[in-house]
Amino acid sequence: MRSRNFKIRLLIGLAIVAFAFIKKCNSKERNAYTGRVQTINMTSDQEIAIGLQHAPQMAQQHGGLHANNQYQALVDQVGNKLVNNSMAKDTPYKYDFHLLADENTINAFALPGGQIFITYALFSKLENEDQLAGVLGHEIGHVLGRHSAERIAESDFWQTVTTGASVGADMGGLVSGIGQQTLLKNGRGDELESDDLGVLFMLKSGYNPQEMIGVMEILKDAAGPDRVPEFQSSHPDPDNRIEKIQESIKKYKKQ
Repeated sequence: MRSRNFKIRLLIGLAIVAFAFIKKCNSKERNAYTGRVQTINMTSDQEIAIGLQHAPQMAQQHGGLHANNQYQALVDQVGNKLVNNSMAKDTPYKYDFHLLADENTINAFALPGGQIFITYALFSKLENEDQLAGVLGHEIGHVLGRHSAERIAESDFWQTVTTGASVGADMGGLVSGIGQQTLLKNGRGDELESDDLGVLFMLKSGYNPQEMIGVMEILKDAAGPDRVPEFQSSHPDPDNRIEKIQESIKKYKKQ
């Protein structure tokens, strides 16, 4: 009886895993803006809805929106200039740029669908408008790259595989670990892709892409001498990013 129950669980588990792989194969599509084939299981309208839903919560976690209207107007001006002078203008996404009141966390991030945030802690360290364009251009790159939607689809896939493995042979922990490593690797690629797109957006908008190097130096100084080695982090090391940014500048200037 125990052997029979094990076989039934194994068959159910294999069926769940097979379903996950079939669903993933059917979710492959080429990104119209980057040309990269991705696993995506949602529409652009769904991305926009997710971003709008979570934007207030993200702002609240960073002390709300900054009270200085002049600073916010500059963020809007630079962000909209990048959008209107690049392929970002021809996408279905609705771009909103938010300056957060957080004075301690040096960060910028994007939610699916075009909700983009920069903390005052980072904003205050930027030396010129070009560096602000570098930060916002990078975040627009995340939106166009559909990186959040891709991460969601990958997470759904690995959760389904983990469920199947747990039912079939109690191997869920092992499979889940593989999934985390896959997501970690892809996260680094997302950052480099967004850097590359940010360089392109800056050039199209008349900004100096060399100023992205200054942004990387700010991030490196903020991390300090004890920053996490690249192989342990979901983000590439700033020195590695600087090298790739220089390559992107040469590539797009030749074009």
